Amino acid sequence: MTLALIDYGAGNLHSVANALKAAGARDIAVTADPDVVTKADRIVLPGVGAFGACASALRGIDGMVEALDQRVRCDGAPFLGICVGMQLMADAGEEMGEHLGLGWVRGRVKQLAPSDPTAKVPHMGWNDVHLTAPHPLVEPGEAYFLHSYAFEGEDVIATTDHAGPVVAAIARENLAGVQFHPEKSQRYGLDLLERFLKWQP
Repeated sequence: MTLALIDYGAGNLHSVANALKAAGARDIAVTADPDVVTKADRIVLPGVGAFGACASALRGIDGMVEALDQRVRCDGAPFLGICVGMQLMADAGEEMGEHLGLGWVRGRVKQLAPSDPTAKVPHMGWNDVHLTAPHPLVEPGEAYFLHSYAFEGEDVIATTDHAGPVVAAIARENLAGVQFHPEKSQRYGLDLLERFLKWQP
């Protein structure tokens, strides 16, 4: 089983690759090659930084968005987006202007606006993950978050609390995304990645 970990200069690739190996992945292709993506059995899209910069970097790789669309949306390969990689699944992001996402899940990525002014932004640290819908990948537990923007839209399966509900995970069919960092979430994160490696949507 080949897993494509997308390298577009905007992800914590080393840590994510190590976490995937610890979860049991054996054939990880860290790649910026669309041809590798179109042949991969599973795909992980990491992401750290600003939505617009990440979207631009992904689109800057000739053929990559088309390869992702083909393999994930047409062929149904299991897909996991992590942090900004999850946010890119949305229609658009509002960080430093309006930027188009992949448009895979209806919704927008907006700046966190906690109801309590003492709640700091960015939202950083360990927080409980609460399921809003059952899903084979995500379970209740505690995960590590680091973000200033969050998804608002459809297909939400889990939330966390940061002076109000914040989307922690989204999923539909063979698509899944988590706002938290599995690679920094110790056993909880490794268990999620292990389930992803076995997931048959």
